[in-house]
This record gives sequence, C-alpha cells and structure tokens, in this order.
Amino acid sequence: MLKNAESPNAHTPMMQQYLRIKAQHPHELVFYRMGDFYELFYEDAKRAAQLLDVTLTARGKSNGEPIPMAGIPYHAADGYLAKLVRAGVSVAICEQIGDPATSKGPVERKVMRIVTPGTLSDEALMDAGRDNLLVAVHQHDDTYGIASLDMASGRFLVLEVQGLDAVLGELQRLDPAELLINDDLTTPELEEQRRGVRRRAPWEFELDTARRLLTQQFGTQDLAGFGCDHLHTAIAAAGCLLNYARETQRTALPHVRCLSFENHDQAVMMDPATRRNLELDTNMGGGEENTLFSLLNHTATAMGGRLLRRWLNRPLRERTVLQARQDAVAEIQSNYGYEPLQNILKRVGDLERILGRLALRSARPRDLSRLYASLACYPEVQAALRQAEAPKLQQLAHTISEFPKQVALLERALEENPPVVIRDGGVIAAGYDEELDELRNISTNAGQYLVDLETRERERTGINTLKVGYNRVHGYFIELSRSQAEHAPADYIRRQTLKNAERFITPELKGFEDKALSAKSRALAREKALYEELLDSLGEDLIPLQESAAAVAELDVLSTLAERADSLGFCRPALSEEPGIAIDEGRHPVVEQVTDAPFVPNDLNFSAERHMLIVTGPNMGGKSTYMRQAALIVLLAHVGSFVPARQARIGLVDRIFTRIGSSDDLAGGRSTFMVEMTETANILHNATPRSLVLMDEIGRGTSTFDGLALAWACARYLAEQVKAYTLFATHYFELTSLPEQLPGIVNVHLDATEHQDSIVFLHKVQEGPASKSYGLQVAKLAGIPTDVLQRAREQLDLLERGEHQRGQPESEASVRVPTPQTAAPSQKSQKPETPIQTGLFDAEPHPALEALSALDPDELTPREALDRMYQLKQLLSK
Repeated sequence: MLKNAESPNAHTPMMQQYLRIKAQHPHELVFYRMGDFYELFYEDAKRAAQLLDVTLTARGKSNGEPIPMAGIPYHAADGYLAKLVRAGVSVAICEQIGDPATSKGPVERKVMRIVTPGTLSDEALMDAGRDNLLVAVHQHDDTYGIASLDMASGRFLVLEVQGLDAVLGELQRLDPAELLINDDLTTPELEEQRRGVRRRAPWEFELDTARRLLTQQFGTQDLAGFGCDHLHTAIAAAGCLLNYARETQRTALPHVRCLSFENHDQAVMMDPATRRNLELDTNMGGGEENTLFSLLNHTATAMGGRLLRRWLNRPLRERTVLQARQDAVAEIQSNYGYEPLQNILKRVGDLERILGRLALRSARPRDLSRLYASLACYPEVQAALRQAEAPKLQQLAHTISEFPKQVALLERALEENPPVVIRDGGVIAAGYDEELDELRNISTNAGQYLVDLETRERERTGINTLKVGYNRVHGYFIELSRSQAEHAPADYIRRQTLKNAERFITPELKGFEDKALSAKSRALAREKALYEELLDSLGEDLIPLQESAAAVAELDVLSTLAERADSLGFCRPALSEEPGIAIDEGRHPVVEQVTDAPFVPNDLNFSAERHMLIVTGPNMGGKSTYMRQAALIVLLAHVGSFVPARQARIGLVDRIFTRIGSSDDLAGGRSTFMVEMTETANILHNATPRSLVLMDEIGRGTSTFDGLALAWACARYLAEQVKAYTLFATHYFELTSLPEQLPGIVNVHLDATEHQDSIVFLHKVQEGPASKSYGLQVAKLAGIPTDVLQRAREQLDLLERGEHQRGQPESEASVRVPTPQTAAPSQKSQKPETPIQTGLFDAEPHPALEALSALDPDELTPREALDRMYQLKQLLSK
C-alpha cells in the first residue's frame, strides 16, 4: 500500500482519488462507493475478506501491480457493518456526491461519516437491550476523569474518581463499546481484554479547548449550570470525546444538549469482582440467563430495559430519591395498576434512539411511523396517571406531554405502512402535497391520458385514423397519414416525416411530455424534499420529545418493579440513615425461581454490636447463596425496588464488596491465589464501617498454614479496624473462636443432617458454629468412587485419633492457630486448646511452626501478613 501510495501519478485517476481519501483515514476501513457496491482495495480488501468472509479478487492493475479488491452490495451494507463493529473495527463511508452524467474524470466522492463501535445510531447495528457507549478517560495525578456519551440517545455524562481500582470499577459498569485514552497514559490495565480502544493525541485532552467545545455545543457561557465546572479532569475527557464524536459523524449533534454530572458519592460503589460475582446482568459464563436483570426485566419498552440495567449497575445512596421510587412502585402495585400501564407502553417504540436518529438526520420512514404510533399513546398514559398521588408519578405525568401537532402532522404526512427507506419513494401519503400528487398522477396515469387525448383530437379534427404514440427517440407524437396531414390543425407542429405518415406535436402534448418523462424522478425528488422538511419540523421539538421519552422509560421501569414485586412476593424495605441491616426471611431472588425445591428463607441481622458473622457449614449447604442474597437484597433496596423478604430494614451502605469463588487471570500472569489476594487487598484498603463485605473461603488457594493465618488476620482486621458489615464464610473452624476474643463477631452456620451414610442439607441458618464439614458425604454426592471414599474415611479416623505418621496428609481439623488471648477451639469440643501446635508429626518443631507461633497477627498489616506468608513458605521449602 505504501509503495503504491508513494507514486500516485502512476495510478489511474480513480485510484489516485481513492488513495487520497485512504491517506486521510489510515486507521479505518474505507467503503468506497462505486455504483451499487462499496469497494475496498489493497490492505483494506485483504482485511475485509478475512473479517467478512467475502471473496478477495483483483481489479486490473495500477502502477503496474494487481490491485487486491473486495466488495459488498451497498443495499446490504448494514449487515456487514454490524459484523465489523462487533469486531471493534471502524469504517469510513465514502459516497459519490457528484453526478456521473456531468463528471469529467472520476465522480467526486467524499467520506460522509465514520462508523465506529462507540458512535452508532443505526438500529440494525445495535443491541436494543444495552447502552452503546463511547467513553473517554483522562488522568491527572491520582484523579481519573470519565466522560461517556450514548450517541443513540444523546445522554452525556461526566464523573471523577480517585485511584485505578475505582476507574476500573466504573469501566466495568459502563462497559464501553469504544474507549478513548490519552496517548501519554501508561496504564495497561485500562486496555486489558478490551476491544475498541483508541489512543488520542494529548492535545485533544487540553482543558481550555474542552471548555470551548462544550460551551459551544450547549450554547452556554460556562459549565457552572451543569454542576461540573470544577471537574477539570472529567471536562478534559469530555472535550476529547465530543471532538471525536463530531469528527466521526460529520454533522452537528443537536440531541447532545447538556452535560450531566454523576456524583461518585451518591452511588453504592462496586468493584469489577463484585459485579461479576453477584451476576447483576451477566452470568459467570458471559450470558444473561439467570441474572438479576433477566429476572426483573419485564419492561414493555427497549429504553425501559436499558434504564433498568443502568439502575441495577448504579444503585443510589440518596434516600429521598429511593423513597420517591418506592412510593411510585407501591401506588402502581395497588389494585394491579401496572396492567393498564404496561398494555399502553407495549405500543411505544424505542423513542430514545428514534429521536437520536431524527437529530442526526438518519431517521428512516419506519422510525417516523413508530414515532407517530408512540406519541399517539401519550394521551392514554396521561389518563392512566391522572389520579396519581405519588410525587414521582405526578412529575412523570407532567413531563410526558401530549404532542397533538406532531401527531397530526405525521398522520397526514406518512403512508400507513411506509417502506424501510426513502430511496424508492412511497413514504409520503397522498393528499399531503398537491405538487407530489400531480407528479404521481402523471406518472401512473400517462396511458389513460394518451387514450383520452387521442379521443379528443379525433373528435376535434374529424380524422378517425389519428393516433397518439410514443417512442424513445422522438418522445410523444400525434400521427396522421400522408393524405390527412394537409388537414392538420394550425396548432399541430411537425415533428417527424415518415414514408406514409407525418408526426406532429402540440403545445398541450409537449407540456405533458415534459412532465411525464421526468414525473417519476421529479416525484421522488419532491418526496425526498418533503421528507427532509418533515425531519426539520419534528426537530424543532426535539428537547421536549426527548424529555418525554426519558419519562416514559422511567415509568416503564417503575411499572415493571411493581409487577415484579407483586408476582415474586417482594416487600417494601424500610430505608434508614442509621447503620444496621435487618432482614426477616430473606430469599435469593434468582435461585428461588430456578430451583425445583421450595426455597428456605433466612434472617440476617447486622448492628453495631453484631457487625461480623462467621459463617460455617458444609459445602453445598447454602453459604454462598445466603451471602449473595444478602448483597442482592441490599442492592435492590438501593435501587428503589421492593426486596425478596418478609420484611426488611436497610441502613444505607456506601459500598458492596465480594470475594467469592476462585478464578485465575492467565492473560495477566496471575494465579488463582494471586487474584484472591488482590481482591482481598482491595477490600481491606477500601471498605468502611458503612460497607457490606462478603468474604468466602479466604486462604483456600494456598497451604493450610498460610491460608489459615491469612484468613485469621483478615477476619481480625475487618472486625477490629474496618468494622464493616461482614459475612465471612470459612471451612477453617479455628476462626469460630473469634467471637470469644473480639466484640461484634457472631458465629452462624447452615445446618445439615446425616441419614444412612448420606447428607441432607437443611439450608437453614442457625446461631453458633457448625459441628463438622461433611466433606466425605459431599464427595459421595459428587460421585467419588467408593474405594476412594473408604480410604478417605479410614484416613480421617486415623487423623482424628492423632495416629497418623510422618508423611501422611495433614487434616484441617488438626491445625490450630494460637492467639495472644487464647487458642482456637477444637472442631469437636469447641474448647480452647494450648497455644502450641502439636499432633501433626511426632518430630521436633519445624522452624516454620516456630516462626508462626512467634507472630502477633494484631500487629501485622495485610501487606506484612503476605510477606510473612512467603517467608514461611521459604522455611517450609528448606
């Protein structure tokens, strides 16, 4: 490509034009319009052939070399663009803007827009159920500014966060289709496992330029009115984003009319691990089945579904907002008020995106048809909300205006079932425009006109052999025989002489010819002009139309939450500014729906005197479900939803953390245990007394001593230093002695019982520690061979009697970690033991054991605990 481009004069004029355009768009595939196809050349053609599975051919030679070429039909471009966008590829759409009939040399072409993954607005290219966001990130010291734009709806947001972990959490929430970062930024974590990353020049993040671009876009003097004038880092990111959006769309962005500020402190923060573990809208397999979103999403509109997803991913701490939502849900729920609302809303289209395309001048006829049908529903929505008492519903009713002028205009202007595109006409209804009707009448009734003209002229001239005809060369004519030609009326003008006949034209027929021959093209041109005028007229009311669409989406979500509360048996939680969580008979909303057995509800109580629960019990006993349901109930309360419980009182929390399950990061070179420790460190550093923390099986990824020591130290740190609401599930029974040593810690367990050498899980949370792990019984359920189970049972008997010998595996039941106050109780007796490690081997104490005995966990920071762990491993290896 470079070789060819270096000598442009050696190419054909058309290839010279292509190379000039390609040089301006080196990072995009150029769709170069040639007749009914978009063609790609050179490296673009090779890449497109691989990505789109189209044939790679050659188009003659240029500069003495074959030109690799691939092409796609222009009318099928949407499908190919969708495939490229999903692969994170950007495309420059180069159209013919000149007239081939009058062009000397190649037809003039120009890039009309650039299609990128984050700037989509076309319906065919997007997932209706998810926001498609363009996001920009800028860093200054430890502050990260984030700007996000939904091109399809015009929603433009900014926020600032502190630290890398916080920005990674926000990117997990926003899930950008395309990410812009400063080329000077050296933070590889932002780009890891993420497609559509675009590095931009540092000058694009310049603050003064950003302010100028943004105030110009919004028509304001400054940004103070948006509440974000002080967010310098975020404003810099927003300026880069807006410049990129304008650059790709090649048009004004009239639907981007304000900048909203997301206050980081107003939301419940969740890191990427927490979002993943709670399966809010994506399950562990990457799908959407059996997630909280899939359970709740019974919304009637696509825009309502997207808003519900945003609410779940950004729960709020603003009690007044949440209570207003609860009041609205409760009122809609009463007397099944959601049923008439949902029946109406099902007829409302995706107005957010339709209005976005209207603003970008890319709205298609069926977009306008859906806009008409949607606006026609608004009076019914108003009627349904007329008696509403909840302030939130009254506010929505006021915002969802009626638009009689626009409804009447669209009803008059559009055919009832318009075609997909305006290209071939048939969109504007008959009777809307007199000139269009006349042109259509000429085009469709030309044959009848000629028959009528022939009849009239025969009567007028008295020549019965007179004929009216047409041919491509001479157009319309009146033909008379040679003998009758001398009797032609004075207004007959000779057009052509034949051997046996003369052909004439009259002023009337000439006028009809001029109209008829161009009627079809003129009708299509007139129809396109009327369509543009229609877009202009609707665009004048864009702001109130957008506000109404947003209100409809919110009404849809509130109506859905009311229906879900009714159908799933949710209760209204009491929200409190005072700390504490009290849940009576709480349930896991998703597990309850997918399990065949009756779900066993459980209580949860947190207070100042009870802020950590040590959760023990057998595998498969329900510990993980119990912990996750606690987090989901708290999260739903912070969305404004009702919750799956008999009753609940929720003190507002600031963060939700989870450390559940095991996974590795092979791409990042991190083992399962390293991932576990990284997530744990994040919790220990960032949790507060108003946070909810779920810790499951800390320390299980390493040796027994290391793991137990870490679990012990982490639990004590959370209980003594952080004092967050903590559910700490463990199989280290030694930790059940913590309640005897520290205030605020309580033991609970999930019950199970043995029956005929098998196990029955009761799934009921009881006070106190579990008595045993039931590991062999669970192994039997998993299908472990009988011989293996028998040997394990014999070994367990030996270990429990302390009769094992050197070299045999250690039992977790025999491991005890001493503390300055007292030793951990035995799994069986639950009584304190001597603070000396004994019973593992009948030998001199190992140096590692002596070093471990000398440790005081209370004096260790998490980092020091990790360092000591590696030291102990080195001692053991010796």
